[in-house]
Amino acid sequence: MSETTENYTPALKKLYNEQIAGALRTEFSYGNVMQVPKLTKIVVNMGVGEGSRDAKVIQRAEEDLAIVTGQKPKRAPARISVSAFKLRQGMPVGCYVTMRGNRMYEFLERLVSIAIPRVRDFRGFSPKSFDGRGNYNFGLKDHQIFIELDSARDLLTFGMNVTVVTTAKTDDECKALLSGFGFPLRSQEQKN
Repeated sequence: MSETTENYTPALKKLYNEQIAGALRTEFSYGNVMQVPKLTKIVVNMGVGEGSRDAKVIQRAEEDLAIVTGQKPKRAPARISVSAFKLRQGMPVGCYVTMRGNRMYEFLERLVSIAIPRVRDFRGFSPKSFDGRGNYNFGLKDHQIFIELDSARDLLTFGMNVTVVTTAKTDDECKALLSGFGFPLRSQEQKN
């Protein structure tokens, strides 16, 4: 590796180290630096129901997910057989990627600053999507909001489920952490 890639630090990681961690430490009165919540990983999941019948569809979803995340996805096989959907156990029904480290911060930065503002009529993510243990989960209806993808390539659109896993113990800590990164959360008073 060259010197530039070894010493490279993503902008959100630098922001966390310089500002967010200190602000969280004073806000929640942590006695130890290790108690300050931080991002652990981001999991992006793409469910492709037609993938069990058409191998090209699941392959296309994998290619698009690899372009968006910069990492090769794994296939998610069906756990059970469902005869009504002509689905057998082990058939591919989706793909997923687990990002950590610099790649995770880069994806979050592109998601917050570029992709989410491209969503039509977006008013913020629901504050009810926390799991009670300091993690946040949300869905996107169209994966074409990422500028890395060529929208003229074809009309296939896939939904995505994104899970942000943190070391926070409560939802309030996780909410403060994500707000520090500029994550667009709706206020409790807003409906829909």
